[in-house]
Amino acid sequence: MAPPVFGIAGWKNAGKTTLTTRLIADFAARGLRVAAVKHSHHAAMAGGPGTDSARHRAAGAAASALVWPGGWMLDGMRRGASEPMLDEVLAALPACDLVLVEGYKGAPHDKIETRRADQPDPRRLEGTVPGVVAVVADHAVETALPRFHSDDIAAIAGFILERTGLRLP
Repeated sequence: MAPPVFGIAGWKNAGKTTLTTRLIADFAARGLRVAAVKHSHHAAMAGGPGTDSARHRAAGAAASALVWPGGWMLDGMRRGASEPMLDEVLAALPACDLVLVEGYKGAPHDKIETRRADQPDPRRLEGTVPGVVAVVADHAVETALPRFHSDDIAAIAGFILERTGLRLP
């Protein structure tokens, strides 16, 4: 059976990678195997020190994929020269309990929108992209959705567990 997929989405510099990394560490500490998939609009080196893929793995990710318009990598190994559909990437991941997907705003899976007070792009995803089920921010926001402070990782992780129906080992 395929693991549940849950997304972290937001505009550039909204805190997506920071939240994803902190959630990976929390879930790993709870005994879950988490894979991370990051969708980017530009090519980037995957796996090197300081990259998002390296941050995912350092936080405890069982696998980390990077996807961009010119290809994709899984755990630092190039897998293709064109941008795959999310389902193709998910099928290539090793066995895990949960997949956190950073980006892929238009995909239908449930996702949390990240916002930061100093974010350069003030547009909201809520109400404009499919699947936004909660908002995480470092400041007060008006929303009808469940909202969490970006530092309340335990509550955010609990929300994801509840939403996905995932049980701890």
